[in-house]
Amino acid sequence: MNWELRQHPNFPGVEGPVLICVMDGIGIGRNDESDAVWLAQTPHLDRLQNLALSARLTAHGKAVGMPDDSDMGNSEVGHNALGAGRIFDQGAKLVTRAVASGSLFEGPCWQQLTERVRASDQPMHFIGLLSDGNVHSHIDHLFAMVRRCHKEGIEQVRIHALLDGRDVPETSALDYIEPLENLLAEISRSPDRDYRVASGGGRMLITMDRYAADWSMVERGWKTHVQGEARGFASAREAIETYRSEEPGLSDQWLPPFAVVESDGSPIGRIRDHSAVVFFNFRGDRAIEISQAFENDAFDRFDRGARPNTLYAGMMQYDGDLQLPSRYLVAPPEIDRTVGEYLARNRIPQLAISETQKFGHVTYFWNGNRSGYFDDQYENYIEVPSDTLPSDQRPEMRAEEITDALIREIGTGRYRHARVNYANGDMVGHTGNLEASIAAVESVDHEIGRLIPVVEQMHGAIIVTADHGNADCMFDVDTKTGEALRDSTGKIAAKTSHTLNPVPLHIYAPGKALRLTPGADGAPLAHIPATLLHLLGLQAPEDYEPSLIAS
Repeated sequence: MNWELRQHPNFPGVEGPVLICVMDGIGIGRNDESDAVWLAQTPHLDRLQNLALSARLTAHGKAVGMPDDSDMGNSEVGHNALGAGRIFDQGAKLVTRAVASGSLFEGPCWQQLTERVRASDQPMHFIGLLSDGNVHSHIDHLFAMVRRCHKEGIEQVRIHALLDGRDVPETSALDYIEPLENLLAEISRSPDRDYRVASGGGRMLITMDRYAADWSMVERGWKTHVQGEARGFASAREAIETYRSEEPGLSDQWLPPFAVVESDGSPIGRIRDHSAVVFFNFRGDRAIEISQAFENDAFDRFDRGARPNTLYAGMMQYDGDLQLPSRYLVAPPEIDRTVGEYLARNRIPQLAISETQKFGHVTYFWNGNRSGYFDDQYENYIEVPSDTLPSDQRPEMRAEEITDALIREIGTGRYRHARVNYANGDMVGHTGNLEASIAAVESVDHEIGRLIPVVEQMHGAIIVTADHGNADCMFDVDTKTGEALRDSTGKIAAKTSHTLNPVPLHIYAPGKALRLTPGADGAPLAHIPATLLHLLGLQAPEDYEPSLIAS
């Protein structure tokens, strides 16, 4: 393998560092009252619009390896593309293909799981995000596995449903629970079948923590799914309706945990010795910690009690370096030769920095789902600890501290490349709080305003873009009337999910006469690595998507 990066024939590169700033969740919306990005005061982004080469990039659908152009992008696939320089088929597409072809059920992992529960008479347990958001999971994949269990004679199945309200409408949980409960009831009418929802709760309260930001979420999930220690209800529907009546307007993602119980109050779905467990999310960041709780012998994040002897598997392997989990149903995309690895092998110093919530995106996902350094002599990764407060209570998050550290580090003159993620637009956008989202966008704009003069002083360059949209659409409108859609109470229905909108691109290299390629507008995110190398005065590998700067 030849890792050498050759000099660009027509451009010597900028003198100073080349920064890539990812404004997470800040896309280009309708420029109306639903658009927190348009409503925000953004003088520095406005200035870049006039100073820089500017275009709109595509950050969803097939352009980032999703099955269809109706599929939203997300931070995982967006950062994969931003680091890889090519478009790889992603988790959603790979799993859908494996289900459709039947290869998921023909592999050794599925065979081991079904053999375990046949031999033990324990249930097959499925844990995961119950929605069709197609960001972390898809309900169709769960349904296919449940039906396959029935076909293969598995007598007991238990579902532990994590409620979404984040990648789908915020109070849509019953749209997924109802067809699930109907399917389970239909199967349970067959002889020797007992298929039921066993537990659940909102994804931002239990189980789906990431980057070790709040292990108490995972502990609550463990107690709920494994030990059945949660408020008891006769059904998942009853749990959801009760919680909504007690706190009207509560988003699904924040619904408290629940356990479905028998008439005597005993949980129906404790995970016991000799059972099998499938975590059916395909995306890795919010699946790693619960997988560690099930698999790691040495574990000190919380008291697991008597850890059941289970056969545990993930929909995919969530961390290839950690080999976590050890069993998985579908092989993840093999993303190789990322721009970060090329830079490290060419001894070009680079910096990656973000707060905890997005730290893995500028490291793990950027590097092709790979943990750790390629070469720690030429790489430095800095994590700024995130708040544990809900994001809309502190919409500035840790943006200021990130910029402080970034300016300090690049001021040393050590780095030729630095990449930074500001999480605000995405994390606050997911809360559905319009005013907080406006403040979040303004916070990111302020920090970019601090970076521009540094780039100018150091004779470097900055690429400003986003991994997907979110804050650019905070509620949907009726396409015929233009009026905001409202829920049954007359309240505007907040949109908490990502969008299909394009994302901005600004390339600013002070003092350099550059122009965009004719096809830059609408190009996929995967063109960014070659553009970075171009600004460094280097040619991209031949199979990379080409630079957006005309040579």
